[in-house]
Amino acid sequence: MSLAKLTSVSTKTLSLLLERQRLQTLPSFSSPQDQPPKTNTLHLAQIKRNLTQLRTGILDLEAKEGPSEAVGLLRNQYDRMRDMLGDVHVSSLDKEEPTLSSTVASPSPVSPPNLFPPPPATREVKEPIYAPYADDPELGPDPGIMLQTQRHLMNEQDQHLDQLSHSINRQHHISLQINDELDVHHGLLEELDTDLDRTASRLGGARQRLERVAKGAKENGSAVTIAVLILLLLILIIVFKT
Repeated sequence: MSLAKLTSVSTKTLSLLLERQRLQTLPSFSSPQDQPPKTNTLHLAQIKRNLTQLRTGILDLEAKEGPSEAVGLLRNQYDRMRDMLGDVHVSSLDKEEPTLSSTVASPSPVSPPNLFPPPPATREVKEPIYAPYADDPELGPDPGIMLQTQRHLMNEQDQHLDQLSHSINRQHHISLQINDELDVHHGLLEELDTDLDRTASRLGGARQRLERVAKGAKENGSAVTIAVLILLLLILIIVFKT
């Protein structure tokens, strides 16, 4: 049998063994009357035939080609599958198959392989280290330095206040000057108002006089015209005689 065929038989046998062990680990929830036959005989005949075929092929390869790395891997796989069967007897590669009486008299207990992964390692949690509590607080800076700093800050504040006071005084003087100018403009406006009132009264008197003249001219228009013509005639006579 070729190496590739032996590898295929080994893979199929391992799959059957894993399925058999998985079914054995499943819990049974049915009553004893309804339970199926025991799972320890599941695929057992096929597994034994495959292992026998695999054992014969490995021994033939070793006899023909001698020990090699591939044959060593198949040997390890075969031994592992024998261990997975547990109490079921399967011939070893190194020893002849023992008799039934010796098998019954002194069975070799083989522990089933562990199908579940080992539990994860627990990490040790370190508790935080706290600093001891101190009743007295830490000492602050030197009081002399603090006093000098406060004095320096107060001097700066005084300088800012002086500048602010000068600005306020300057604004006060400017506001007083503006007030004086407003008073002057107010006086000028009052004088202008008085002059306007006087001019308005004069215009009113002149209008009244013009109205009287116009009224008199309307009433004595013919007499005035005759008087004016006589005056003009006298002026002409005097001019021509001289």
